[in-house]
Amino acid sequence: MEITWYGHACFRLREREVTVITDPYDKSVGYTLPRLRADIVTVSHASPGHNNVAAVKGEPKVFTGPGEYEVGGIFITGIPSWHGRKQSGERLSNTIFLFEFDGLTVCHLGGLGQVPSQAQMEVLSAISVLLIPVGGGDHLDAAEAAEVIGALEPSIVVPMLYRLPDLTIPLDPVNKFLKEMGLPESEPQDSLKVSKGSLPEETQVVVLAAKQA
Repeated sequence: MEITWYGHACFRLREREVTVITDPYDKSVGYTLPRLRADIVTVSHASPGHNNVAAVKGEPKVFTGPGEYEVGGIFITGIPSWHGRKQSGERLSNTIFLFEFDGLTVCHLGGLGQVPSQAQMEVLSAISVLLIPVGGGDHLDAAEAAEVIGALEPSIVVPMLYRLPDLTIPLDPVNKFLKEMGLPESEPQDSLKVSKGSLPEETQVVVLAAKQA
């Protein structure tokens, strides 16, 4: 499987002949989504930075909420959660998506705004790759992300939803998260290629470069 990041919470997951796009954004976030084509699009919550489905070419199946789905041999589970902070008084529903590809499980936490409950944690077990917010604001911050990673113990962690040049949303930089994890700054990779046989024994953090138009 190949995982490519386009900034914010937008990833392309490509395995065999099936392509998934998560949380496509519009120009309100400060940059333009490249031309993308997909078989499946998932939307974690109803925000312009996450639900620009019209920008994705093809005739994708679109999933926007909890449930169990199957497309092209890919099994998808949507798990209910929340976007935003409890103290703000204004929270949107957020859907965590699990994707099962030939022995690999990828978890996209979307715009998750609080540490999952114990019941949610139990559903999110045996994760191969965890795509996790780390930049704070209405999403998990560095310390909360580290707590979730410690509880779930995924094989690979890819941070998302953090400060990038031109981003209009005030978020923390990824280095704050790396420091929280006790890791040095790292050179971002263009993409992540992973297979069941290549998973590390201990949790590994991979920072991806944001590919933008």
